[in-house]
Amino acid sequence: MPPQSTSWQQSLKAFLHPRVVTMFFYGFSAGIPLLLIFSSLSLWLREAGIDRSTVTYFSWAALAYSFKFLWAPLIDRLPIPGLTRWLGRRRAWLLVAQATVAISVFSISLVDPTQPGALNLMAFAVVMLGFTAATQDIVIDAYRIESAGAELQALMSSSYIAGYRIGMLTSGAGSLVLASWLGSTSEAYSYPAWQTTYALMALTMLVGAITTLIIREPDNPRTSPYQYSSSQYLKFLTIFVAGIATFISVYVMTAELATALRTTLTDVLHNGVLSGLIVETLRLTLAILTVAVVIKALSLTPLYEKRLVTESYLEPVRDFFQRYGKRLALLLLVFIGFYRISDIVLGVISNVFFEDIGFTQNRDCRGGKNLRVVYDHRRRFSGGAAGGPTRGHTRALPGGIPDRGHQFAVSLAGLRGPRYPHFVCGDLCR
Repeated sequence: MPPQSTSWQQSLKAFLHPRVVTMFFYGFSAGIPLLLIFSSLSLWLREAGIDRSTVTYFSWAALAYSFKFLWAPLIDRLPIPGLTRWLGRRRAWLLVAQATVAISVFSISLVDPTQPGALNLMAFAVVMLGFTAATQDIVIDAYRIESAGAELQALMSSSYIAGYRIGMLTSGAGSLVLASWLGSTSEAYSYPAWQTTYALMALTMLVGAITTLIIREPDNPRTSPYQYSSSQYLKFLTIFVAGIATFISVYVMTAELATALRTTLTDVLHNGVLSGLIVETLRLTLAILTVAVVIKALSLTPLYEKRLVTESYLEPVRDFFQRYGKRLALLLLVFIGFYRISDIVLGVISNVFFEDIGFTQNRDCRGGKNLRVVYDHRRRFSGGAAGGPTRGHTRALPGGIPDRGHQFAVSLAGLRGPRYPHFVCGDLCR
């Protein structure tokens, strides 16, 4: 029908809108850091001879993505001396975030994990990367919302996700191929290869930085409904930082005790995996309880402002439950939490797993990952052109079924070894 044809033509033409194109480059910039923490770093550490349990600990740095809402109000309010007057509020924070992401990635490249004490330095750089990358995401989201009206939001989101996937492909598959080409393999570890790879990944952040310098500041900045000062938000952030520091301290102080207890339990149960699970569960429980006690104590000090916490952090949660009802809200949270949990759990150790069962870096990256991106981008752009999340529940089920196929293919690869058709099929399902 002519009206529908015209609508699609207008939607496709809108992909060339400057704001939509901008979000593509910002998506690329935001997609670079994630797999440098979750995926490529794991394989680097494994090739360097670091044990798997230590490798998985580095994925905790990505928790910054989950808790970025805690310092988002600060980013929204605090000006950056000099830069804010020159670039504007959003562009100033974008440039600072992109520069610090690049510095963090480059700092990781300067650390050889095989050297004594190097893992502590690398852990610090990785945590900084998680924090700065999450900060970049905060500002990009704010820029997207403020820079265009509702009619462009769906297209800007799909453009952003397309760029994000290309960024992930660059820092994931691209970094593995580059490290392999430079001479690092599971049989012959080469620190210079990984050093060069991460240094080049740091340079890719120039894409976002140049975009920030070219574009203009949003015309319609949004104001926060809650009028609190930066110092008030900073006080609450101090409580959060104290909680994180407490959590890390508990883990550091219980390391030797956990090792001794794991050895004792292994002698009693004759099962090292079960012993490790019990010990780490107890360790996690102790850390959480200690953090709860510290936060409760700090809530009795002037650092804690009940009204700020209630309006900024608790009211949105209450609104969610009131809007959807308790049963549906819980169902939605469970659905979101478990929909892709297998990929999240596998993500940090997937490259190590594939290499352990016989895949090479080049074979892994040039196969399923590159083939999948074609289908993924077709889906992203068609979804954006269609105009938004109408009847999203009808698309969630067909998306979940292939995801189960991916899990089956990965399990099959673990049982039967590096059979290439199984791997490609599973990655396409994913």
